[in-house]
This record gives sequence, structure tokens and C-alpha cells, in this order.
Amino acid sequence: MIVLMAGLPGSGKSTLARALAERTAGRVLSKDEIRHAIFLPAEIEYSSRQDDYCLRVMVDTATYLLGRDPRRVIFLDGRPFSRRYQIENVVGAAESMRQAWLILECVCSQETARKRLAPDADQHLAGNRDFRLYLEVKARFEAIVHRKTVIDTERPLETCVHEALATLQPGSVSAAREIPPPPEERLRSE
Repeated sequence: MIVLMAGLPGSGKSTLARALAERTAGRVLSKDEIRHAIFLPAEIEYSSRQDDYCLRVMVDTATYLLGRDPRRVIFLDGRPFSRRYQIENVVGAAESMRQAWLILECVCSQETARKRLAPDADQHLAGNRDFRLYLEVKARFEAIVHRKTVIDTERPLETCVHEALATLQPGSVSAAREIPPPPEERLRSE
């Protein structure tokens, strides 16, 4: 399964993704970690082009990991998924892999995001992660048109984890999009 961690900067995506990965033996693929592993500091530009490239690397890595163990849960983190094409690219890849996918959209108040982003400004891998970025992304955020589960991260982490885990359960109809086997596989199994 591929889980898209959507939401504005400071909304708690990374914190929730790490907690969920611990409880599911899943794997978090972080755009910021991948960017810093690939590019030298002088090459980092925080552009849409570079972000899209990093997301392609994340999806390729998810494809590889799920090819080895299709039961794994892969959390794609570090991208707000603020543009529809970003979500469509991941959904298309998941469907081509015959993998279920779901979107967890993390939300919190603007003031909470501001407080969360302030201490990170000098320590976070993404050098542009600050309240100004929050406002820029918020201004251009396109509504998510796919089914999703909205997690209010103002609540305690354990409450958020419990709610998210409920949507990750096999057979959950709240958010996951299950991909049926191809017709030729259905015929072979009948």
C-alpha cells in the first residue's frame, strides 16, 4: 500500500508518518532526505522541478520495495501534495503496481503550524521550511478530489495514529483504494 501524507508545512505529516511506520513495519520515504542524499548543498534549489524529480525517485523506490514485498506500507512524506498532478502521478504509479493507495491529509490551525515551524527553521533538512513557505503553499493548495482521511493533528499523536491505523486496515472502505487483480489473474484463480 502507498500512503500519501498530504498537508501544509507544519501540519504534522512527518511526525504521523514516522509513528505509523513504527506500528506497521512500514517505511517512510522522505522527499527532504532523498533531496539531500542526491544533491550537494550548492545544487539544492527547492524548485518544483527538483521537488518533482525527488517525488519520482520516491515512487521508483516504493515500486522497488513493493516489488520485493507487496504487503508493505510505504509512506510518501515531505511533499504537501498541494497540486493535483502530484497526487495523480502517485495514484497512477500505485495502480500500475496493482497497489492500494490512500491519502492522509494532516490539518491543524495556522497558529499551531506557525509554532511548529519556528523551532525547525534552522534545524530541518529543508532550508526553506518556515512560516512563509506555509503561507505560499496554502495560497496555491488545490483541493484534494480523491477520497481521503483528514487527520486533525491538533489532537494528541496517539489519537491521530489510532484514527490513521483504522484506515490502513485491510478492507477499510474509508479511504483506501483497492486495486483488483487483472482479468487474466482472476481467470487463473477461478
